[in-house]
Amino acid sequence: MGVGRTSILDTLAELSLQGIDHPDLPRHLDRLDPLQRFRKEFHIPSVAAINRHSASVGLPSKTGHPDGSSSSSDDEAIYLCGNSLGLQPIRTKALLDQELQIWAQCGVHGHFNHQFDRPWVSIDDNVIEESARIVGAEPDEVAIMNSLTVNVHLLMVPFYRPTTERFKIIMEGKAFPSDYYAIESQVKFHGLDPKTTIVEIDPRDGEYALRTEDILATIRREGSSTALVLISGIQYYTGQFFDIEAIAQAAREQGCLIGVDLAHAVGNVPLELHRWQVDFACWCSYKYLNSGPGGIGGAFVHSKHAGDSSLSRFAGWWGTNPATKFQMSHEFEPIAGAAGYRLSNPSVLATIALLGSLQVFAETDMASLRHKSVRLTAYLELLVEHLQDKYPGRLRIITPLDESQRGCQLSLLFLEEGRMMPVFERLLEHGVVCDERKPDVIRVAPAPLYNSFADVYQFFRCLDEALAATL
Repeated sequence: MGVGRTSILDTLAELSLQGIDHPDLPRHLDRLDPLQRFRKEFHIPSVAAINRHSASVGLPSKTGHPDGSSSSSDDEAIYLCGNSLGLQPIRTKALLDQELQIWAQCGVHGHFNHQFDRPWVSIDDNVIEESARIVGAEPDEVAIMNSLTVNVHLLMVPFYRPTTERFKIIMEGKAFPSDYYAIESQVKFHGLDPKTTIVEIDPRDGEYALRTEDILATIRREGSSTALVLISGIQYYTGQFFDIEAIAQAAREQGCLIGVDLAHAVGNVPLELHRWQVDFACWCSYKYLNSGPGGIGGAFVHSKHAGDSSLSRFAGWWGTNPATKFQMSHEFEPIAGAAGYRLSNPSVLATIALLGSLQVFAETDMASLRHKSVRLTAYLELLVEHLQDKYPGRLRIITPLDESQRGCQLSLLFLEEGRMMPVFERLLEHGVVCDERKPDVIRVAPAPLYNSFADVYQFFRCLDEALAATL
């Protein structure tokens, strides 16, 4: 039994409450939560706003609680969709307004003379240190630039260099489509056949998560002909948190390089990219890092590669030596570290939107967030199990039940054909925001920075009502 699960059950016993579904339990857990104060740092959408949006896109909408009572337009929605788009930090607007003010008042001079000490010429300096802390890296191993798939392509240039002997790429079989498109197109760019070059690892029959032993066995079997292992940190569909440290070690032992897509892992689980000796990693920032839709991406390049002049790259002005940049020479002098892989100046507005969230992260740490996340997700798991007993044969958790192998997401598989969407729409009617993956999965992600145990309990009540209503 996991630590989070044991903790929740122990609290239930201490309070002498009858049943995991007792409404006093989430109230007690929230009172004891030292991170509860961060909830006020975010805009929580209202039920009324969610209903208005649902109506505008043709989904059914009504305003009410599962018990039939009406809700106020001011009631907060149950937002459990940080795995798709994080909520807006309240401080973000003020920060963006400052940049718009500088632009309006100073124009081009904002690049070097900045009232708020954030000159645009080095705007990304403001987000490097905290980003590095979140991913377990040294600051010079991190660059904030572009978007996720762009960075995957840019870093495959130096780190995927196929030879006659080593040309394969190992990846998970059900990776996010954008990763597969990037890998497949890179393989074709090198004149290779994806069918013989890409080695996909699939779960065993009847299972949804990959076993670590199967990943390691594939690396050992294919390693001598493999140039690159490229895997997710957390699998987007199942929510499985891969053992990156063990996978990286296995890759090194076989002479392979390793890259990691951290889209669903960054800001969600503790990471130690430097210590694990991952060669490169990329991430988006609009999920658990709450930088806004289409937010700026991040990249990691391990310091062991900083002085390797044999690594070819696509170059741009922002990656050259800043001391000589404005001499406008055609001599490219790459900055040592990840910054040398930058091409163009980052968007000031996108970078500052990220800063709005990172300022909140800076007031806590990933260990504290992980501690809450494990308990929050364990509570969700226990409540879903209660519904599994109440409605046998209707749903299943396909995310690993081992707490060390998941982040804050649980993926719920609806076992009856055609049942998931009616349940999803019913949840939305009650202001519950999660997301669906057709044909039969709903992903639920209680983010520890702004979600509460009360959110999880309200989700449970709405799901209970939705399951009853769609029998």
